[in-house]
Amino acid sequence: MTWVDDIGAGARSILFIHGHPFNRSMWQPQVDALRGRHRLVVPDLRGYGDSPVLPDGPVTQEQFASDLAEILDERKIRKTIVVGLSMGGQIAMEFGRRFPDRVEGMVLAATFAEAETQEGVADRFRTAERMERDGMALVGCEVLPRLIGKSSITAMPHLAASVYRMICATRPQSAAAAVRGRAMRRDYRDALRGFTFPCLIVVGDEDSYSSEAQGQTMKALIPRCRLEVLSRVGHLPNLEQPLRFNSLLEQFIARLD
Repeated sequence: MTWVDDIGAGARSILFIHGHPFNRSMWQPQVDALRGRHRLVVPDLRGYGDSPVLPDGPVTQEQFASDLAEILDERKIRKTIVVGLSMGGQIAMEFGRRFPDRVEGMVLAATFAEAETQEGVADRFRTAERMERDGMALVGCEVLPRLIGKSSITAMPHLAASVYRMICATRPQSAAAAVRGRAMRRDYRDALRGFTFPCLIVVGDEDSYSSEAQGQTMKALIPRCRLEVLSRVGHLPNLEQPLRFNSLLEQFIARLD
């Protein structure tokens, strides 16, 4: 169904859920830092990266979450730490809503819980049509300056090139299917109130897609939650400041003991 890197061993497993329009390689800095201490499960979501499944219609957050549960079942992993970024964070929320007993802890990076607005739904469907019509290279040129914080683009031009390559490697059909499915996502704020497992929220102060205010909203709803705001960081905190992100992740895992 999907391509999965299953790396290392340990008492704990960590499930990494990539954002859109990326693939599992976006987690390489975290894999490099953690591979010797934990079991890391790093899939390409349905239709992304090396995943062979090509969607024939919208792919919803519910479908992605079911895929992830199946991945864990195949590996006989009962409980895991879930780390999701952007769309991956919303998929993580859906996973936590449906399978709370399978979550040991959750890290939500550069994401938000609200449902799409009516205007946002129309915009996502237009974007999906453009992806299918024009391909990912043109769309990638438009979104790249919003994905990476202005400080990071200036200081790390190699990162912009790497992210752009990921975008261009994504199949337009798969990206469009996920965008349409994401337009139909539920509002996760009610679900967050039922998250009894520990959570960490990470946002960047230069993020064009998610905000500190949205992070504060999520934090207020989740009973056991911390919020970290990274300065001079955009929508990809794990890539823009990998050492800081990894440190926060390791501290979060240590507190689960």
